[in-house]
Amino acid sequence: MFAPGQEQLSKEEIKAGEVEACQTVKMTVLGGIALYLSPFAIDFARKFL
Repeated sequence: MFAPGQEQLSKEEIKAGEVEACQTVKMTVLGGIALYLSPFAIDFARKFL
């Protein structure tokens, strides 16, 4: 309750965190799409083998 507050982040640190968060969201979405499409890709590949 009486602990000192957190240090203020600089503008560069805030921007770096925003960029990292954006990349994480993009990779998560792309990973989900890849997992969704993988059974279709496997079936498509089996037809040609």
